[in-house]
Amino acid sequence: MRRLKLLICLAMLAAVPAIGASAAWPAEMVMLVQPGCPWCAKFDAEIAPAWQNTPEGRRAPLRRVDITGPWPEDLAEVTPERFTPTFILMDRGREVARLRGYPGDQFFWYLVDDMLAKLPPGNG
Repeated sequence: MRRLKLLICLAMLAAVPAIGASAAWPAEMVMLVQPGCPWCAKFDAEIAPAWQNTPEGRRAPLRRVDITGPWPEDLAEVTPERFTPTFILMDRGREVARLRGYPGDQFFWYLVDDMLAKLPPGNG
């Protein structure tokens, strides 16, 4: 009995970081990609390595979705794209803004800031 209580306690503690992470980052930047996409590769070289260390990346962590694979169930309400890369800003499962294509490193940050400005106050 004592061992069972310990296992239950450990399982509950293991779930806390996952719950906390979803509450801390309700927003995410979904990047639609496909194999062989040259603009995806350009984004990967210019932006992706730094994304998680930027204020934008901390506000909306990057999530990649390969459009050649099955569409994720949690994005069922989001219209899929054929064009890659496409960046979709999501907040609590709802699409907030969309950017089709990668315009290069300088314009990208400006456009992402415009997207993030559409998040409700206190979200993301």
